[in-house]
Amino acid sequence: MADLSVTLCGLELKNPLVLASGPLSWGAKGVRAAFASGAAAVVTKTIRPQATANPVPHIAAVGHGSLLNTEGWSDLPAERWIEQELPSLAERDGVLIASTGHTPADVEQLAGPLARAGADMLELVSYRAQDAAPMVATAKRAVAIPVLIKISASWPDLVAVVEGCLRAGADGVTAIDSIGPALRVDVETGKPVLGSFAWLSGETVRPIALRAVAETCLRHNVPVVGTGGVNQAEHVVEMIMAGATAVGVHTAPLLEGLCWFSKTLSRIDRWLQDRGHACLADLRGLALPHLEEPASPGRLAFAFDWDTCTQCGRCVTVCAYAARDLTPTGEMLLNRGLCRSCGLCVSVCPTGALRVE
Repeated sequence: MADLSVTLCGLELKNPLVLASGPLSWGAKGVRAAFASGAAAVVTKTIRPQATANPVPHIAAVGHGSLLNTEGWSDLPAERWIEQELPSLAERDGVLIASTGHTPADVEQLAGPLARAGADMLELVSYRAQDAAPMVATAKRAVAIPVLIKISASWPDLVAVVEGCLRAGADGVTAIDSIGPALRVDVETGKPVLGSFAWLSGETVRPIALRAVAETCLRHNVPVVGTGGVNQAEHVVEMIMAGATAVGVHTAPLLEGLCWFSKTLSRIDRWLQDRGHACLADLRGLALPHLEEPASPGRLAFAFDWDTCTQCGRCVTVCAYAARDLTPTGEMLLNRGLCRSCGLCVSVCPTGALRVE
């Protein structure tokens, strides 16, 4: 069996999977269920002094593996978390991360009590980039436990925000928060799906989350919880290769059930063993050196395997330059004079019959 353990801000996690803040971590019961299902760490719903009142409805599935939400923070008041929910999790099999925000004043009021109530770590979240570093500084004055700052890809100068938070003492970064504001409209009614602008999470945001993770790790040797759009084992590996120390998930287990954790862990283990990797952590940052390489001009060299080709014709359909043709007898024709070596044909091949040598 491969070693899936990772170390996050000095704390040992039995595997890289962190249940990110969201509906599943609404209270102690939800947190406990996530631990029992295999999550190595759980981030609570964001705790603020007053409970929120969510609009109805406030979550909707959009497309494959993505969600829109107009949800606020926790609908339990801070006192309930501090006096009941967190203390009841004293006996747990995993790392408990308390999410709090959204302002420096909130953090000043809650950071210490949340740590004393049993949190192993804090995750700070704000909708305003200018509040991020002050929140970190406030938390670090109040607690000795590690502090993560959750960043948003919507912030215009993400690198500067991260640098400011690290100077303020942040022990790590969670990248990223949901993206937005976003919008979907019900074409039958002409109304917004959730009644207003909303926040987007899930499959759609993964490439943006990966960029934020890699950009952070290229500039700083800091623990990062890569969060956004992870819904299968290969996506976990991809986040680790982009530099993440651990991987946050919520949309996938929310849509598929908490059994997602055990299934995905088994698949990660199998993926690693099939490729001869003994330890997941050894793959951390594997992609980063390639991001710093200069672009390489030239032509792609293609290989084609008829035995695994299904004759779906996708490679022909997506070629904007009409450079490809697949004959009924199984011959792959390529007009080199027309081909621009864009590589799209390879990326859409469902079986890998067409590949780059």
